[in-house]
Amino acid sequence: MATSTWAIDPSHSEIQFKVKHLVITTVTGNFKEFSGSVEAGDDFDGASISFEANTASINTNSEQRDGHLKSADFFDAEQFPTLSFKSTSFTKDGDDFTLVGDLTIKGTTLPVSLAVEYNGTATDPWGNVKAGFELKGKINRKDFGLAWNAITEAGSALVSEEVKLIANVQLVKQA
Repeated sequence: MATSTWAIDPSHSEIQFKVKHLVITTVTGNFKEFSGSVEAGDDFDGASISFEANTASINTNSEQRDGHLKSADFFDAEQFPTLSFKSTSFTKDGDDFTLVGDLTIKGTTLPVSLAVEYNGTATDPWGNVKAGFELKGKINRKDFGLAWNAITEAGSALVSEEVKLIANVQLVKQA
C-alpha cells in the first residue's frame, strides 16, 4: 500500500483542552504553537501519527493563569518545553477512527485513547489536498504530574483532575 506524508496545517487547526473550575464552570485553553505529521494510505487506516506542542504557547485568555500553567506547578515549560504524542494504532471504527498512542507531558509518558471523527478530504483552490479530523478524549492531569490544586472553603477542588482534549485538525498532503 502506498503511503503519503501529511502535515498539520496550524492556521486551520486548533488544539484545545477544557478543565472544570470550582466545579461550576469550564475554562478552555489551547496551544498556539504545535506541529505534527501523519504517514498514511488513502483511507488513513493504520496511519502513523506524531504531534508536538510548545508548552510555553499555552493560552487561556488570562495572562496570570497562563503564567501559572507555565510554572513548575503545572507544565514547567522551562524544563519541559514540549509535550508530545506518538501513535501506536489508528484503527477504523465504522466511519470514524480510534487513535491510541503515547502522550508525554512533563517527562511522563502514558497511553491515551482518542475518538476521531473523519470529516473528509478536499482539494483547495491552489491544488492542495486537505483532510479534516476532530479528536476527543480525556486524561487525568495528575497522572502526568500536573498535580497543583487548592481547596475552597466549601471543600471542593479549585481545578478538576479531568481534562477534556479536543483537537480540530486540518492536514495538508505533502508533495
